[in-house]
Amino acid sequence: MRIDIISVAPNLLESPFNHSIIKRAQEKGLAKIVIHDLRKYGLGNYKQIDDTQFGGGAGMVLMIEPISNCIKDLQAEREYDEIIYMTPDAKTLNQSTANTLSLKENILILTGHYKGVDQRIRDKFITKEISIGDYVLTGGELAAAVLVDAVVRLIPGVIGDEQSALTDSFQDNLLSPPVYTRPADFDGMKVPDVLLSGNFPKIEDWRSEKAYERTQQIRPDLLDNE
Repeated sequence: MRIDIISVAPNLLESPFNHSIIKRAQEKGLAKIVIHDLRKYGLGNYKQIDDTQFGGGAGMVLMIEPISNCIKDLQAEREYDEIIYMTPDAKTLNQSTANTLSLKENILILTGHYKGVDQRIRDKFITKEISIGDYVLTGGELAAAVLVDAVVRLIPGVIGDEQSALTDSFQDNLLSPPVYTRPADFDGMKVPDVLLSGNFPKIEDWRSEKAYERTQQIRPDLLDNE
C-alpha cells in the first residue's frame, strides 16, 4: 500500500511514522508513506497557500490553486483508490472504515489547516471525508497519523500475529474483553479461573460474554449497529 499525505506542517508527521509498527511496515515494504509539503506549491515569491475568506470572518482558508496543483501532479503519477480529506465536519472514523481502506493500494490524504480548505477542493477532488472525533485540532496532521496507524496495522504481515487485529475492539461491534497476564495472583486480585483452565472453548465463551457485557455497559450504541 502507498499512502501520500499533503500537509502544511509535514514535520509533525515525522515521528509517528518512524517508530514501532508503522516503521516496521515500511521497512518490510508492506507500506510506503510519502509526505508532500503544500508550501512547495505556494503562489508567488512568498509561496502563499492561504487567504482570507470571501464574505468576511475570522480565520484563513487554504487556497484552491496550491492544493489543486499538488493533487494533479500526484494523480499524473498514479491512480488513487481514495482521496481523503481529514476534517472534523465529517463522519467519524470507525473500525469498518479502517478495514475497508486497508484493502486499497493507493490512498491520498489531504490534511486541513486554519479554517479548512476552499470548498471547491472538496467538491472536485475528495472522494471520502473523515473525522477522528467531535473536536477541533490545530491541523489535520495528527488526525492523518491516527488514520494511517489504524489502516496500516491491518495490512497482512504488518502485525506478527494477524489474529490479534481480528480480535480488537470494534471488529464485531463489541469492545474487547478484559485481558490478564502473570502473576495469576497480585495482592489478592486473582485472574479468573476459566482463563487458567486450559479449556479453550470455555475460555472463548467467557471472552464473548465479557465482551458483550463490557459493550453493554460502556458503549451500548454499538449493539444498536448489529
